[in-house]
Amino acid sequence: MLAVLQARMSSSRLPGKVLAPILGRPMIALQIERLRRARRLTGLVVATSTAAEDDAIAACCREIGAGCYRGPLDDVLARFTGALAAAGTPKTFLRLTADCPLADWTLVDRCIEAHEASGADLTYTSEGWTFPKGLDVEVVETAALMAAKHEARDPYEREHVTPFIYRHRERFSLHSLTRDPPLRYRWTVDTPEDFAFVSAVYGALYPGKPDFTSEDILEHPDRVLINELP
Repeated sequence: MLAVLQARMSSSRLPGKVLAPILGRPMIALQIERLRRARRLTGLVVATSTAAEDDAIAACCREIGAGCYRGPLDDVLARFTGALAAAGTPKTFLRLTADCPLADWTLVDRCIEAHEASGADLTYTSEGWTFPKGLDVEVVETAALMAAKHEARDPYEREHVTPFIYRHRERFSLHSLTRDPPLRYRWTVDTPEDFAFVSAVYGALYPGKPDFTSEDILEHPDRVLINELP
């Protein structure tokens, strides 16, 4: 299955975060390395914008051998459908965001398998916040996204790609993958504090175990609890 990873340099809260260095490498490169471990992924493309500031993301993709598609900056929905068309319009795809450098490839595989078993239009992991923020995965039928592309008018739906599908549950079937007990942690990167946390995790785990898992992170509660949210 193709993964589409959306990325831009113009984050309002932490500009340039996707290329910020962790252990001397761009954050997005480390995330892609992790995602490439997923057994059920057959390819990955970074969907960035045509804005000049995102030239650096395209250059990074070339350096690490990752596919890159460039489309509208603000209409991310159109950017996704363009990336899918350029990839041959696969029936199903995986949606990810580049502010999640602790992405769990085992959860990616589980979500794909759950989606295939459910026959849903969209399978997701964010229901009730049972997985740490930063491990979010969406598996989406391209036909559902194409309907969103043609019908969505709300700028929020255009910017955030899948809300049109969530808002029309009378038309689309949704399936959620949850964790029991829940882990209400914050492992995404939106602030300098988030970036410091993720950098600390990589510094502690990556040198000795580049393929560290979420379970490995949980064995370091001193590094997890500082970012726990109520």
